[in-house]
Amino acid sequence: MNNPLDTHFFDQAVKFATEAHSGTERRGKGYPYILHPMEAASIVATLTNDPEMLAAAMLHDTIEDTDVTFEEIRERFGERVATLVQHETAPLSGNLTWREKKKAQLDKLTSAPFDSKVVALGDKLSNMRGIAWDYRQVGEAVWSRFHAPNGKPDIEWYYRSLAEALAELSDSLAYQEFVILLEKTFGA
Repeated sequence: MNNPLDTHFFDQAVKFATEAHSGTERRGKGYPYILHPMEAASIVATLTNDPEMLAAAMLHDTIEDTDVTFEEIRERFGERVATLVQHETAPLSGNLTWREKKKAQLDKLTSAPFDSKVVALGDKLSNMRGIAWDYRQVGEAVWSRFHAPNGKPDIEWYYRSLAEALAELSDSLAYQEFVILLEKTFGA
């Protein structure tokens, strides 16, 4: 008989992320925010069964969108998970413009290790699925939901830049789906 899969570490990340995001809604969606990290972790699971990478996917928005700190993630889940989450976290400085924050995030991702790119792909594919779905539902009105000052052109620049930064994963079905959705949403 095979040993059952040990999910204890991942289960702890799910519990922690669920508590951190408790009571929050995915912007403009009307459903619990935690569904996004769950989808991101599900996407990462198509690329690896590494429990630390799966935990990082589950925790990827906790520093950026909750009161959780890098130190809390490191203490609870270890240095590697904290670093993976940090690579996925946008700069928290309020002095940067939207584009400067996104550019800094892209620069960090471009030079990030492979494992960090896998976690980022889980997040970005989940986001791109949501954008593509919303675009089919409401058309151009979708761009008003974003904080990007120039709307669609800014979002397109960012997601096309993400495709370049994550190109190392181009052999994966997750990356290929990301590019297909990108092209369906913004054009070839």
